[in-house]
Amino acid sequence: MPSAKRIQFSIEISAPVAKVFDIMLAPETYRDWTSAFMPGSYYQGSWSAGEKIRFLSPSGEGMYAEIAEYRPNEFISIHHLGVIKENGEIDTTSEAVRQWSPAYENYTFTAIPRGTKLVVDQDVTEEYEAQMTESWNNGLKRLKELCEN
Repeated sequence: MPSAKRIQFSIEISAPVAKVFDIMLAPETYRDWTSAFMPGSYYQGSWSAGEKIRFLSPSGEGMYAEIAEYRPNEFISIHHLGVIKENGEIDTTSEAVRQWSPAYENYTFTAIPRGTKLVVDQDVTEEYEAQMTESWNNGLKRLKELCEN
């Protein structure tokens, strides 16, 4: 049975932490930088600790998660709980979900002399590691562009 492993990405952005944090999470700019994962992707829900959040594709499929921890301008931990099917059904118990769950996605924001260091830790199965690596590298480059312009 496959299990998730943790992969990490890091980028330095020439902008204050608060600006990077806001641009990363604001609905409009979130859609922009996450197009590296899926063009037209968006979220529904709140970034507050304990709240459920949906990360969706234009067709309505996606990930169902809970914000495990939320410290503004410092740290966010997303606990992925399951998948959302095209019909809107939430699956948290199937064998396919149990193969990678529990999975976390964490964002750490650190002030550095030139701006912000953003570190992303993502739990992923081997099957999706290459895809997620490419998507995170492209997404973080785009986030950097948005924050620095």
